[in-house]
Amino acid sequence: KIYEPYFPSHPERDIYVSLLQSDPPAHESLLKAALVRRAMTDVSRVLKMREDKAALQNLLQKGSIGDDLWNSLLQSEKELEAEIMEVVAEANTFVEGWGGLIFQTAGEMIANEKIRIAYEDTAASRLAKEQKYGKVGTKIDLPAPQPVFMPAPPPGHPAAAGSAPASTPSTPAKPSNGLLPPQNTKAESVASSDGEGLDTPSPSKSSKKKGKKRK
Repeated sequence: KIYEPYFPSHPERDIYVSLLQSDPPAHESLLKAALVRRAMTDVSRVLKMREDKAALQNLLQKGSIGDDLWNSLLQSEKELEAEIMEVVAEANTFVEGWGGLIFQTAGEMIANEKIRIAYEDTAASRLAKEQKYGKVGTKIDLPAPQPVFMPAPPPGHPAAAGSAPASTPSTPAKPSNGLLPPQNTKAESVASSDGEGLDTPSPSKSSKKKGKKRK
């Protein structure tokens, strides 16, 4: 009995086959890219089949679905196994050993493609959310920072004692006899620019009289 296929047609496989049969033949890099794209579709179908198989088996046991859908799934599973073996053989024709790595590469490309699609849809999704719920995260103007003044320590605090200048009064020491020491005068008489010297004391009158008597 022929059951309805569980998956639709395989366009990536058809594209790869048409490139192989093209005249002139397609470039090798183009064929490799088409084969990787074909493997990506196969990986997506394997993941979907694993998810659906457990759910369909549970529904079949409960009698919620008929045997036709279950048998269609089993038939598509066998076809997918044959498809995977064919892709591995085609990959080995390009590079020996590539068949064991092509599906790993296809899985990484699928994950990368999902991240890229999510990133590209971020702006449109944000705009839709803002239109539905309003704009979130409005800008808040914060006050300008003010300078902080530290209060002076109390008088009895050790910091205050350390910061106070240790200045002593510049009063002359009092001698033991009770008399003040002579003041140290720094001002001195200097000869002026016109040639006048220091004032010398004039001789006394008694010395003048003695000089006259000697004459």
